[in-house]
Order: sequence, then C-alpha cells, then structure tokens
Amino acid sequence: MNNKIIDSEKENLLETLKLRFEKNESKHKNIQWSEVEAKLKEHPNKLWSIHAMEITGGEPDVIGYDKLEDAFIFCDCSTESPKNRRSLCYDHKALELRKEHKPKNSAVTMAYEMGIELLDEEQYSYLQSLGNFDTKTSSWLKTPKNVREAGGAIFGDFRFGRVFYYHNSAESYYAARGFRGLLKV
Repeated sequence: MNNKIIDSEKENLLETLKLRFEKNESKHKNIQWSEVEAKLKEHPNKLWSIHAMEITGGEPDVIGYDKLEDAFIFCDCSTESPKNRRSLCYDHKALELRKEHKPKNSAVTMAYEMGIELLDEEQYSYLQSLGNFDTKTSSWLKTPKNVREAGGAIFGDFRFGRVFYYHNSAESYYAARGFRGLLKV
C-alpha cells in the first residue's frame, strides 16, 4: 500500500470518522471528538493507517483511551471481519509453508504493512462487549508464542450469544476469516 494520503482524502476520512464517532457514542463515553481530531492531526502517519483500515472495510472507530500512553484507541468496528482483509493465512511463515493454493498475503504481514496490530483475545473480548461482531465471519487474533511455535494460530467469532476462541493451523485460510486491527493515536 502507498503510505501517502492526499489532502482531499484526509478531509473525507476525518468527516467519515467524525460521523461514525457521533453515531456510536456508546463505544467511547467521555471522549470528545475535538480531542480525537487534534491527535489525528498531530500524527499524520497514524491517519494514513486509519485510512488503510477504512479502505479495506474495517470501519475504524474509537473504542477507548489509554491513559498511560495518552492515546485514543481505534479499532475495526465493521460488523463482520473487514471484507478486503479475508482469505489470509496467519503469518509470513505460514504463507511460506503453503505449497499450493497460497493466499495473497498473511494477516500479520498485512497488519504490519498497514501500521496496525492484530487484536489479542482480551482486546477482542472488549470489542465484543461493545456489540456483536463476527456473527458470520471470524478474525485471526494475535497468537501466543507457544501456540504459534506448535504450528497453530487462534481466531475468534461470535455465535450462539457468546464469543468463541478456536485454533487452526496457521497455514489455513478461509473466505470468511480475516483480521481486525487496533491502533493507538
């Protein structure tokens, strides 16, 4: 991805983010848009990452504030796993191990290229507390080292009124599995 965002795209993105922020106040109680917008303008490189989240279908929104880092937390809040981030294996190592029918990329690599992080289980649980996400899809999650070293990777989804965490081989990929990202600004 090209990590440049032109002025008209910045303006459109900021307007989209503002409208989404105002529409979903329950996700970010006690946070003011003016403070978020000021942080975004201070960090244009992070605005580019949020733009990448947006154009890949993530519908990023603020879901909290990290007092220690003095940063707002943006997360993909699309109802289903972002459409243009699906059919990916877990990481580059998994991609290299596939002998045939390789996917176009891996979740970890794509997140790195976008300047975002995959959600871990705790962050995914928090996101799910804000609504029901991945009711028809699933999302790769940041996998603990010992699980990855054993060849696996974890993912989550929401079914039957609760969040489930599963495992798969890291080389696997499915049309309905993508990944959600998180970015602190």
